[in-house]
Amino acid sequence: MRKFEVVTTFKDQDPVIPTRVTEGSAGYDLSALTEITILPKQIALVPTGIKAMMAKDEVLMIYPRSSLAIKRGLMMSNSVGVIDSDYYGNPDNEGHIMVPLVNMKDEPVTIKKGERIAQGIFMCYLKTSDDEVKSKQRTGGFGSSGH
Repeated sequence: MRKFEVVTTFKDQDPVIPTRVTEGSAGYDLSALTEITILPKQIALVPTGIKAMMAKDEVLMIYPRSSLAIKRGLMMSNSVGVIDSDYYGNPDNEGHIMVPLVNMKDEPVTIKKGERIAQGIFMCYLKTSDDEVKSKQRTGGFGSSGH
């Protein structure tokens, strides 16, 4: 079972639950939780207020919307985000999905509350026949698996 939910901390801020815009859309549009201004050549983590539940053999890939760079001069600083199934409900932030955007322009760019900034695509993944995991359980939130 996979679904999006509101992170408890942000329930009173009315986050937008991601949806697909058309029947043929692969991606679920992720929206900014709050208005945020990104200064030139700076990176900002844009909160969504959303978390994603999925099966253990699935991942949510986060991609920039195609219009983000062309129309707004923004790019995802990590190119593609990877939301692992065990990120959901982690003790640090409940699995809050944040989108790291970098402003490539020479002037500030403001993202409005509710503006669609990225798209998430659920995918199944495969493991090698000799797969060994280093830890059975996630111990933190954003960027924690690299510790």
